[in-house]
Amino acid sequence: METTLPLPFLVGVNVPPGLGGEKEGLNREEVSSLGCVFFEVAPPTLEKVLRFLGRHNTEFQPFFDVTRLESREDIITLLDGGARKVFVRPDQLPDFAEFGSRVAAVLAGDKIADVASAGTQHGLLVSGLDLASPGVEQLKAKKIEPLFVKPAAGADLEAFVKLAAEYKAVPILPSTGLSSTTQPGKLAVSKILASTWKSDRPDGLIPTVVVDELNTALGLVYSSEESVGEAIKTQTGVYQSRKRGLWYKGATSGDTQELVRVSLDCDNDALKFVVRQKGRFCHLDQSGCFGDLKGISKLEKTLLSRKQSAPAGSYTARLFSDEKLLRAKIMEEAEELCDAKTPEEVAFEAADLIYFALTKAVGAGVTLADIEKSLDAKSFKVKRRTGDAKGKWAEKEGIKVAATNEPVVPVKEAPKEEAAASDRVTMKVYDMATTSTAQLDEALRRPSQKSSDAILKIVTPIIDDVRKNGDKGVLAYTHKFEKATSLTSPVLKAPFHPSLMQLPAETIKAIDVSFENIRKFHAAQKEEKPLQVETMPGVVCSRFSRPIEAVGLYVPGGTAVLPSTALMLGVPAMVAGCQKIVLASPPRADGTITPEIVYAAHKVGAESIVLAGGAQAVAAMAYGTESITKVDKILGPGNQFVTAAKMYVSNDTNAGVSIDMPAGPSEVLVVADKDANPAFVASDLLSQAEHGVDSQVVLIAVDLTDAQLAAIEEEVHNQAVALPRVDIVRGSIAHSLTVRVKTVDEAMEISNKYAPEHLILQLRDAEAVVEKVMNAGSVFIGEWTPESVGDYSAGVNHSLPTYGYAKQYSGVNLASFVKHITSSNLTAEGLRNVGEAVMQLAKVEELEAHRRAVSIRLATLDQ
Repeated sequence: METTLPLPFLVGVNVPPGLGGEKEGLNREEVSSLGCVFFEVAPPTLEKVLRFLGRHNTEFQPFFDVTRLESREDIITLLDGGARKVFVRPDQLPDFAEFGSRVAAVLAGDKIADVASAGTQHGLLVSGLDLASPGVEQLKAKKIEPLFVKPAAGADLEAFVKLAAEYKAVPILPSTGLSSTTQPGKLAVSKILASTWKSDRPDGLIPTVVVDELNTALGLVYSSEESVGEAIKTQTGVYQSRKRGLWYKGATSGDTQELVRVSLDCDNDALKFVVRQKGRFCHLDQSGCFGDLKGISKLEKTLLSRKQSAPAGSYTARLFSDEKLLRAKIMEEAEELCDAKTPEEVAFEAADLIYFALTKAVGAGVTLADIEKSLDAKSFKVKRRTGDAKGKWAEKEGIKVAATNEPVVPVKEAPKEEAAASDRVTMKVYDMATTSTAQLDEALRRPSQKSSDAILKIVTPIIDDVRKNGDKGVLAYTHKFEKATSLTSPVLKAPFHPSLMQLPAETIKAIDVSFENIRKFHAAQKEEKPLQVETMPGVVCSRFSRPIEAVGLYVPGGTAVLPSTALMLGVPAMVAGCQKIVLASPPRADGTITPEIVYAAHKVGAESIVLAGGAQAVAAMAYGTESITKVDKILGPGNQFVTAAKMYVSNDTNAGVSIDMPAGPSEVLVVADKDANPAFVASDLLSQAEHGVDSQVVLIAVDLTDAQLAAIEEEVHNQAVALPRVDIVRGSIAHSLTVRVKTVDEAMEISNKYAPEHLILQLRDAEAVVEKVMNAGSVFIGEWTPESVGDYSAGVNHSLPTYGYAKQYSGVNLASFVKHITSSNLTAEGLRNVGEAVMQLAKVEELEAHRRAVSIRLATLDQ
């Protein structure tokens, strides 16, 4: 993993997830704000690099050292995928002359003498260079532009950057040696920038132009080394106020910024911040300090406003809700543009088409910036097709349709046995003997989630739509997101037809066993009798429980079928005595629910299953529709959109609904000592890593030798590559870690601070360690207790607090489905005994009616 920091302009770098190393340096978000990636590509990693380009091409400027690729077609495929510049061996250059400056030569640091014959008209990369070595002066004398230099291993990066600047070279730095802010042993990106820019101000601040993703200027501010570091670290707009110090844009106004990119101008005397602006930048009633938006940008802003809250009778709102009308208008306006003759007509009809096309884009959640990124990505294509019109459109104009298009050269995936070392599934190791608490805290940070504001912008219109349009709204989103266009009702009512529950006998047996164990454990949690205490003679206080009448249970769909979640939520609801149990789960494309979930719903006595997922399902249960029962509490895990929707409706007094807990991605922390079986430890880690790429797994190794830890690492890799969900595992392991400690006490201190969803104790005397557990969702004790048994069949509940919420929340249990009511029962003697205290406190609080409610009764007793 390398970071490219060209001078006088700045480019950043990272490697694609799954190629290893991302967790060791700047994360992908921090790097993307610097603008560039630099890869060394070998045959085993080519396919993964191409997949990365497909997902992130427009976030970075990808540069590649491809000297280990022999196939010309492979290199062309990289260029077609969006590589901005590819470096090849000098002998390969003639094969790529047609691509001009996008292909340049690369030389090893010890081959500088060959620079004269290398062919440097399009630039040069020198890899593994020691700028103090003999012969390096040739590079300076030859004045190669652009010149890229990668330091030899162990180089002083700060000194290397300064020397590269003297040579007017672009230094390619290992991101493992960089940080967003100053850290021991790492070079801060902000320091590199600050040492490069030129400021004529006494305070050293540099003017900073702030623009949006369309390069529309929003305003002029100032930056310092500190503010730039904070901006990159937080991925927000942070600047240097000349009066107040660090200025976090939007901290008071709410008009925040998401940082997209930072760069220097051509002569290093100004910075540019590219941001996604929430609200307006200017303190006046206009978008930016140079005036308001206009043209297409203004139209986009209007469309976004209409999508969120369109005025009654708005034509744009009608277009958003009527897909067929919008489709017809796009085709109509396209034809009218084709028929336009004069410049005025063309401009008029083009404007109409842009309006309807942008309405389609905004309706699909696509921004103008997204469209521009797609255009930019297409501009780097090198494999050209004929561009013929298709089918009926060609026939309509009398064009003959070609039989075939130009073929696309496929990329062969390398055999697994040839996988490079970077393909190993391995976790970053931290040793507490050499790691500070601050460094460990940073390493243990959960994978970042999208900001709540960004998520709410997506889910709020969905919730409002369902609340307003009921069944119709739910169905529309199910048709859109689940592709279940055949559905005519958003709910499946009990009793469920036996044909919907056709399952293998072994699956039915597994569900029945799990059901009974979960039932037994939760039934044991019932309160034997109401609590009753006589606090003083004649004053009896009681507390009794009652079931929540109607509960909504969200069962996720997505990458796995989850009947276990239906059981974990439905069984305690049944045991508690909830009168109405409503399940919600996204249907399959044919409109049906998986039979496992239907059978579980049948077992727990659910009255219905809502055929929807996401925010629309949450809204349907929170507010009710024509056919979906309104519930009093919503429980169950889900993605960020489900969690945001649950939080939203729980804060809406009109919904009158509560939720179980906030939730994040799944996680596990395993504490293992020398007696732990390496295969068992690895299997427990991977059982959570396969949930999703945003899951996190942590191993705390207690006094393990290097050989013992290596045995676990080997098991992790070998078991992972054999899993069908290995790609998901790679994404999860990329931000997971191992922490080496000396004692169990040290391990439990870290665990309690982390507060894992699942805590597994693979220790010699695991039961004795349980008393040290202060924060965890659920604990799994000893080598014969994998987390899987808790997920399915042991009896404990698997709906647990994640993301550190185990410090404040319990997992789902019987109490989640009941509420407690208190009562007071006083005799006349009791009122005499407590009355004086009540009246005095009411007097202190100046609540006279409260005081009289007692005094009137006491006066009656005295008559």
